[in-house]
Amino acid sequence: MAFRPPAECADMSLVRNEIDRLDAALVELIAERFSYVERAWEIKLEENAAANVPWRNQQVIDKVRAHAEANGVSPDLVEALWRQMIGWFIQYEEEKLRRKE
Repeated sequence: MAFRPPAECADMSLVRNEIDRLDAALVELIAERFSYVERAWEIKLEENAAANVPWRNQQVIDKVRAHAEANGVSPDLVEALWRQMIGWFIQYEEEKLRRKE
């Protein structure tokens, strides 16, 4: 699907098409991120490391807030989304680690 800038969307169907395109791309990126989470818990199991690493969580939050600001997006929105995603991934890793112990 071809990219159409917002200013070139003359009606809601065009806006919705672009939102659908972006949603699909976001899901693909989340799937890619998830593949690294899969590898992370395997490494953590080998190293006997914890799933939840608070200093790393904060580092990720700080980075995405900075990216949000640089791109004109609410850092609070991005932080809320990332905290939800990080929390889900931590819970997932903890479950995987418990099952393998």
